[in-house]
Amino acid sequence: MTEVDATPTSARALAPDLARGAMLLLIALANVHLWTYGHPLGPRGYPRDLPGADQVVALVQMVLVDGRAYPMFGLLLGYGTGQLARRRAAGGEAPDATVSLVRRRGAWMLVIGLVHGVLLWSGDIVGAYGLLGVLLAGLLVRGSERALLRVAVVGTVLTGLFYAGSGFTLPGDPQAFLFSMSVADPGAALVSRATEWLTIGLLLQAFGVFGAVALGAWAARRGFLDDPARHRPLLRRTAVVGVALAVVGGLPLALMAAQLWTSPPLAAVAVAGTLHTLGGYAGGVGYAAAFGLLAVRAGSGGGRFVRALRSCGQRSLSCYLAQSVAFAALLPAWTLGLGGKAHLWQTALLGAGVWLVVLVVAAATARAGHRGPAEVLLRRLTYRNRAVSRT
Repeated sequence: MTEVDATPTSARALAPDLARGAMLLLIALANVHLWTYGHPLGPRGYPRDLPGADQVVALVQMVLVDGRAYPMFGLLLGYGTGQLARRRAAGGEAPDATVSLVRRRGAWMLVIGLVHGVLLWSGDIVGAYGLLGVLLAGLLVRGSERALLRVAVVGTVLTGLFYAGSGFTLPGDPQAFLFSMSVADPGAALVSRATEWLTIGLLLQAFGVFGAVALGAWAARRGFLDDPARHRPLLRRTAVVGVALAVVGGLPLALMAAQLWTSPPLAAVAVAGTLHTLGGYAGGVGYAAAFGLLAVRAGSGGGRFVRALRSCGQRSLSCYLAQSVAFAALLPAWTLGLGGKAHLWQTALLGAGVWLVVLVVAAATARAGHRGPAEVLLRRLTYRNRAVSRT
């Protein structure tokens, strides 16, 4: 039995890898404040006791980061699945075999997500994307473009309606968005993380991005990020409109989270939650298009930073897990407890700093000719019992 080699890095499309590398910064910024505890909470898990600097951070993150990173991640997951299906079809593989491959890969992602969620970060997204890979494999590989667009639209609308309540404060005046962060006993925290992962990390996040995954698979059929130079006008319009809608749609809830709009009517909170979510989908698409334009500008090589960003994107699973290791070592009560009553601006700096360290390590790993360890593991698990030819 021969294991399929990963697509050579020199043959990979530049734009999706740039987007994945930058997306990890957005994910770090979106997640890191959820590792903290000891604050009364407001909308989207942001603290209510915000001094001036924290208000600025909350405002900026809510319009540009919060709820924007994971839709882009979902879009790129669907796009990567579409690329895989196209490559397998060109090699003569039957669609049913590709569907089985995508499902098997999704099942192992689900296992990796479970381990990650229970041991480190119950807000894990890997398991949710693995679940979607299992459930949507047939659609992503064999579905028509019309079916993919239909699922994308339905998913976007349902997600927007469901998250209308995301602007309301949680009942009971909790001091942490994820209770496990405030638990000092490691065993009790582990049990709490298992429950949180199943509900928040797996089910809610899978529901929240399934439309983006379908949209990404549709975009892969059109090759928008494979040959971004050919689609430059469309990508430029998409980037401008998408990011603008993210800002406009996110602004009402951002003002509430930053405590600049206090005591809004309940109806306004519900509408703001929906607009924030729909703006997140638009922003995810806009960011992906923007990195397509960056790929055109960078050409075949790019500068040192572009190469590092690409290396990070090629190792996005390993880098995502590495960020959790760093945050887990520093912030929750069951480790060093530095997240207790930490300021929002401090956690934002920490998130950006961890991403920069991971970026440097990814670049060094690429220069040494090594793939990401999590990517190697996932590939070996996926292809372990499957006889295939080399690509």
